[in-house]
Amino acid sequence: MKEKVVIVENLSFSYGKNKVLDDINLYIEEGDFVGIIGPNGSAKSTLIRLILGLLKPDRGTIKLFNRPIDEFKDFHKIGYIPQYARDFNPMFPATVEEVIGANIQSMKKSFKRMGKEEKDKIDQVLKIVEIEDLKKQKIGNLSGGQKQRVFIARALVNNPRILFMDEPLVGVDLESQNRFYKLMDRLNKEHNITLVMISHDIGVIYDKVNRIICMSKGKAYGHDLNKCQPIDIVREIYGENMNLLFHDH
Repeated sequence: MKEKVVIVENLSFSYGKNKVLDDINLYIEEGDFVGIIGPNGSAKSTLIRLILGLLKPDRGTIKLFNRPIDEFKDFHKIGYIPQYARDFNPMFPATVEEVIGANIQSMKKSFKRMGKEEKDKIDQVLKIVEIEDLKKQKIGNLSGGQKQRVFIARALVNNPRILFMDEPLVGVDLESQNRFYKLMDRLNKEHNITLVMISHDIGVIYDKVNRIICMSKGKAYGHDLNKCQPIDIVREIYGENMNLLFHDH
């Protein structure tokens, strides 16, 4: 039986008087590739931030690796690529190696110069995401797809067991999107990393993930894609009077 790496029970959250999540119950199992979909304003990013402990719920419980979020200490097991990562200051004078290395330093109790072990780890994750040749490049000189891979490598450098991504493909060209999904498949199947990804591209992500969490009007519904059709999921979110146009990447 697979381990439930995330369990959310009876979760509610409000911004002031505006309730955006109401009595949410869901889980994520080890080895899942989960897509989170829903209209703008359906609190997809808020849900991830609550799971990561960046926001506090009004009510309900969250468990990571079977520990309540308030007691969870092993944050090296969690990788997170927020939306703002793609808007990284292009004038920031850091190299790819330094950007990735900063995440190693963030897990240490005191600052120490990186040794051989840390540098070898950086080389390893650069190889995984296939940008070894960019190691000494300034982050501001990279394309959108290259930056995306840098921040994936940055998340991977601490050996996470689960990786959360908030709309990682916004502003990324089609070729980079294809490479992204191939990389995600390798991370999931070869490196045993559980993946959770917010996306607006419903037709494409449906073909890539094994579970969908759809969000609408303060609610969240989990679907095993072996047991339902995409049209049913989308109608659950957007209503009955719609048609779905698929396109293949």
